[in-house]
Amino acid sequence: MDAGFTAEQDEIRRTLRELLRKRCGAEEVRVAVDREDGYDAGLWAALAERLGLPGLALPEAYGGVGCSVTELALAGEETGRALAPSPLLATGVFAAPLIEGLGSDSQRRELLPRIADGSLTAALAAPAAGLGLVGDNGGDWAGGGRAGGVQAARGDGGRWRLYGEIEHVLDGHSAGMLLVAAHTGGFARSRTLLFLVPGGADGLVRVRQTALDATRPLARIQLRDVGAELLGEEGGDVLGGLARVGDCGAVFLACEAVGAADRVLERTVEYVKQREQFGRAIGSFQAVKHRLADVYVRVQAARSAAYYAAWGAANGERVGGLALAQGLEALRCAAGEAIQLHGGIGFTWEHDVQLYFKRAAGDELLFGPVHRLRAHAADAARLFTRQEQQEVTV
Repeated sequence: MDAGFTAEQDEIRRTLRELLRKRCGAEEVRVAVDREDGYDAGLWAALAERLGLPGLALPEAYGGVGCSVTELALAGEETGRALAPSPLLATGVFAAPLIEGLGSDSQRRELLPRIADGSLTAALAAPAAGLGLVGDNGGDWAGGGRAGGVQAARGDGGRWRLYGEIEHVLDGHSAGMLLVAAHTGGFARSRTLLFLVPGGADGLVRVRQTALDATRPLARIQLRDVGAELLGEEGGDVLGGLARVGDCGAVFLACEAVGAADRVLERTVEYVKQREQFGRAIGSFQAVKHRLADVYVRVQAARSAAYYAAWGAANGERVGGLALAQGLEALRCAAGEAIQLHGGIGFTWEHDVQLYFKRAAGDELLFGPVHRLRAHAADAARLFTRQEQQEVTV
């Protein structure tokens, strides 16, 4: 593994940080999350036009930049620093790779260029269990002989129809296209397929939910006899595709968490140099120095894990879950210490530190928790016996 960055990678990071510094400060973030879509459409257009961010990891044949998951993850570190609300995670990290990997030639030609230029946003409507980060993604959610979730059946003329409901869909209320995971085949031969549903389809009801982390807009999706187009072919490896996308998503999220943790640590260091007690800056107290040093070590360890996972994702290794656990733990620690060391203002709505704490808690609720991410990684690597693994999970 080469631990250094290429000139192209450094340029992506520098340009993105510069743009976000100008267009995505604390006030802009607060305004953006209150918009109907939950993000600033002007900023999203700028990210697409100047950096090609939505298509960063898409092939040039489909209008993308042609970079790897590594570059996309490094971009995630910068968006994490700013807590930038955007459809990048839902569109560029989850939806686009599934369309590229499982879609037909015509579906790829029609959808991927529009995703790459930012004119089409997409969202994955599937339970978090489908990403395979905290357990086997072939369980009950995928059918498993049980009803529930979203069901697919062929209607008149052989067209697929979808029925059911799914909650906590990232950017599901605003996405122009939904990728819906649905069960079909009945009790005995239940299997999971992915379907394309336009955002304006008849019978589709989308409601934005109140989320702990407002920078990650969530929606409840209801499908009431909605016509849908099958993504790819019925024999496609949907569960395998979801697991691969889940690992790449974990790498992106780990880098985001590292960027957020690094920024909140910087802000805390700046604050303790200014705040005084007994005529001295509290940053000069040994106890404060020790606490911040511990946070610094956690952040650097999480950065190393995230960078290795980003490199591994581009070279066939799948360690995203472990890197995500390390990143979320570092962010939770950094944000928690920031609240403590900022004193009375640290937990107030008006201060920005609470946004970082909510990002850590919200991501754990959506993709974790940390102990289950680690337990599943240990189970996959067969580090423990079954009894030992059960004790770790508990």
